[in-house]
Amino acid sequence: MTIRTSDVGKLPATLTTFVGRRHDLAEVRDRLGTTRLLTLTGAGGVGKTRLALEAAAASAAEFADGVWLVDLAPVRDPSLAANVTATALGMPDLGTGPVIDQLAAFMTHRRALIVLDNCEHLVDACADLAHALLSACPALRILATSRRALGVYGERVFAVPPLEPDDAVELLRDRATAVRPEFQITDGNRAQVRRLCDDLDGLPLAIELAASRLRTLTVDEAVNRLENRFGLLTSGSRVARPHQRTLRALIDWSHELCTPDERLLWHRLSVFAGDFGLDAAEAVCAGDGIGRDEVLDLLDRRVVQSIVVPTEREGLPRYRLLETIRQYGRDRLAESGQEQQTLQRHHDFYLALAERNADGWYGPGQQESLTRLRAEHANLRAALVQGGDTQATLALATALRFHWCEGGFLGEGRRWLDHALAAAPDPTRARARALWVAAWVAVLQRDHALAYRWLDEAAELGEQLDDPVVCAHVQSLRGALALFGGRLEEAVSLLEEAAAAHSGTGEEIGMAHALALMAIAQYHLGDPRITETCRQALALAAEHDGRLVRAFVQWALSYDACRRGDLAEAAARLRAALENEQGFNHYIRVGVMLEQLAWVTAAGGDHKQAGRLLGATRVLWRDLDASISAFGPHTAEQHDRCEEEVVRALGPAAYEKALAEGGRHRGPDEAIAYALRPWPEPVATTPATPVPSPLTPREREVAALVAKGMSNRQIATTLFLSPRTVDRHIDNIRAKLRFSRRTQIAAWWAANQLPNS
Repeated sequence: MTIRTSDVGKLPATLTTFVGRRHDLAEVRDRLGTTRLLTLTGAGGVGKTRLALEAAAASAAEFADGVWLVDLAPVRDPSLAANVTATALGMPDLGTGPVIDQLAAFMTHRRALIVLDNCEHLVDACADLAHALLSACPALRILATSRRALGVYGERVFAVPPLEPDDAVELLRDRATAVRPEFQITDGNRAQVRRLCDDLDGLPLAIELAASRLRTLTVDEAVNRLENRFGLLTSGSRVARPHQRTLRALIDWSHELCTPDERLLWHRLSVFAGDFGLDAAEAVCAGDGIGRDEVLDLLDRRVVQSIVVPTEREGLPRYRLLETIRQYGRDRLAESGQEQQTLQRHHDFYLALAERNADGWYGPGQQESLTRLRAEHANLRAALVQGGDTQATLALATALRFHWCEGGFLGEGRRWLDHALAAAPDPTRARARALWVAAWVAVLQRDHALAYRWLDEAAELGEQLDDPVVCAHVQSLRGALALFGGRLEEAVSLLEEAAAAHSGTGEEIGMAHALALMAIAQYHLGDPRITETCRQALALAAEHDGRLVRAFVQWALSYDACRRGDLAEAAARLRAALENEQGFNHYIRVGVMLEQLAWVTAAGGDHKQAGRLLGATRVLWRDLDASISAFGPHTAEQHDRCEEEVVRALGPAAYEKALAEGGRHRGPDEAIAYALRPWPEPVATTPATPVPSPLTPREREVAALVAKGMSNRQIATTLFLSPRTVDRHIDNIRAKLRFSRRTQIAAWWAANQLPNS
């Protein structure tokens, strides 16, 4: 059967059918039902990973919080095993404590199955990880694959056997027809096919490699060539040939049958950690014997030969080498003397990719940029490790600032920045910029002491080098720290200076961010200048197509609306902000925005919905091991007032019920979708009950702006939506109300006097 991502949550899609192993699959599923840690062991190429994935897919319905694959093959540093697992499970790496502790807390309330794949080179780290997770998470199960057991108490081991003879023959037939459709097993070749599979010891990987060669060889030719090779290896004694030597012989044979440029590509592809894209392969592998325009054709030929496997990650088309194949190629690359040269090209490509994404961040495609960087995470990590030039490593760690801070990798970003700064102490421009990025990471991690230390050095170095960009960012971050520390007047002063500094550098987005933070401080001070501050921020944000700056400014505008007592506008601004946040998985911003929406909703009288929103935020804070109080005592006070009001209105039991309902939605995107869904209007306290609106809250907001005479483009600017989205909302309104003209919408709105919230 073919595994599809939609069927099993976070397991990868596969492009080939699963052949045979019915008994093995049933046995693994049975054991998963009675043990919390099951390890599939066996020689390389015996099919451990594919059996684990198939068993996990078949068991998906038993795990409400999903089944997850953690591929450990690209990991060389045992200390990163927990990081890779956290990334695969979608955990935000935002705290300052050990990742393994954060991961245990994140999974505590989840019923999930984790597939830890390729553990053999990280056995001790995987054993520690499995023990920590299973001890903290009672509903968690782990299915591991490794050439040897992990040695954890309670572990059960299933030794994956080679394929049964009939299954081996069927696998050969299936894979051979994929490259040679006319291939058939007949009475005339059946004996030789079985002999070929027997000679390959029933190893699935060996059979797949041999099947790819049946595109040009007959079965007899394949058998004869392998017989000669195995005879040299073992002096004719089958007992003297373990599975590992069978597989090595097959790979040697496949390598010898390659053309020189095919071999060269194989060797160079081995520097990639995990999977890779076509553009990366072209940049890293071309040159010295391979033209850039030849890479795609060579890749396709490698796919046909089962050396390269097509796959996908984050919805992007990718390629990968199986670990056994990759290691073989890496050994050959080292023997050729081209390893360092190829590694340097790998580093240069990923530095250029990171810098390109950082330079173009404040435009369209922010979500796509983060998706690409997530897909390349293993290769970015490898590039940071192998960088020989400390200044280049510092530049790469700095260029990845949006990956660290917007992509949910604060902990790892901090470690790489700390390492790069320690390795490159010279007072260079690269160090100055890395310092303010390191401070930004520390601010988001709520480590204010470290942030101030980095900012002090960044400020001194920025002035010394006359770098106004660094100085502007230093002031912005100092203002944010003052705001989160509750020093509101100091925050306003610092952020005014920061806005002016960003204006002087031409960084309009930096200025918009500083103004938005200043507006929040002004709200809590009761400063009427907030309206003008918001007007300036809105004008700057409107000139750019970045969704996140729109979200940030809309959040600030909601505070101004609250100060003016316009709760309907405040709610609309917050929903627009949350709509722009969808897909970014940013726990912190979504958490504070949902908190603000809960406060506005409670002030508007819908206490039940406010309780639900507080429940959704409570789960986000729990996963972060934080609370709203991290963003200043003023926010904690506002949260407490809101909670007291909701409890007073609903009663403790109903409040807990609302919290539980909102808390069923995990992660930022689920929480946003829950907050933005159409909710029935609260029951009126007057005898007359209003007629329910057929429009969603967003459609009602659009209708209200139509009634004010705004054009679609003006509505898009006001709500920070794309014109296409507004067009769609207008079409929906017309369809639901059966209107054909905008004037009808305006008249309907005036007649019904519906609240814009």
